[in-house]
Amino acid sequence: MRYLSVLLSGGLLALATVPSLAQQAGESSAMQHNMQGGDMGSTMGMHMMTVTVTAIDGKSGQVDGTAGGMALKLHFPPPSLAGVKTGDKLMIHLSFHKV
Repeated sequence: MRYLSVLLSGGLLALATVPSLAQQAGESSAMQHNMQGGDMGSTMGMHMMTVTVTAIDGKSGQVDGTAGGMALKLHFPPPSLAGVKTGDKLMIHLSFHKV
């Protein structure tokens, strides 16, 4: 099962492969630390969720998925989706800040 980590902040998304849950926990902690200060401003609504990919358009970067019984539409830079396919599980890290 492939796990991917996604950071949403101020409308920008980044996608990175996470080889292990232990590394994911460390990255999540570092990400939370980085997002609470510096250039990011006041980060709000930070949380994580596992999303199952139900459809993917590699040309547009559009990913449809489900999490907790809810449908989601996500967008990523198309090259970052290489190797992602329907049925994959993505660990999504979300937050936002007002600009």
